[in-house]
Amino acid sequence: MRLSEKYKKTVAKELMQELGTKNPHAIPCLKKVSINVGMGKYLAGSKDYSQVMENITVIAGQKGYVRKARTAISNFKVRKGMPVGISVTLRGRRMDDFLTKLVCIVLPRVRDFRGISARSFDQKGNYSIGLREYTVFPEINADDVTKTHGLQVNIETTARNPQEGYLLLKKLGFPFRDEPKKQKVKKHARAMHEAKPSAL
Repeated sequence: MRLSEKYKKTVAKELMQELGTKNPHAIPCLKKVSINVGMGKYLAGSKDYSQVMENITVIAGQKGYVRKARTAISNFKVRKGMPVGISVTLRGRRMDDFLTKLVCIVLPRVRDFRGISARSFDQKGNYSIGLREYTVFPEINADDVTKTHGLQVNIETTARNPQEGYLLLKKLGFPFRDEPKKQKVKKHARAMHEAKPSAL
């Protein structure tokens, strides 16, 4: 089942009940996904990053863009304007396709997988996953790979804190092996969240 379908059929109702609200726009939902690849080690001794761009395009289903250094950093041999990474931002249907694939296919294929850490939420309930090798994605033929690289997946939500973000992703099927650290969360008015429509 696609994550968007699961959200509409079961997750939204469960979140409303657990968070104590009757307004479906007041509960957390997925906003966008950013996929990032740092090219520092990959470009060592080379200027060709076409393979990285091709990999990200195939994995994300959308062409990425090159991030360039804004300032020079001599200690890291980085010059201003030098390509340092490739990023792509997904929303809507493409975000849904990517996250469904990530949860149902990619993560279970990771070697010695024991679940993802719930300690990677920021204070606003957004989550980051780091994958060491992009070859875990089904679109990539491991036999054609000559040089590997990792990637970072950042999931932005409308949650207000790590607990809400965790609750949302957990109910969507993300395989967490632990829980986020409990913290004191100030009570905020739900007015701003009640005005936001759910993204899924």
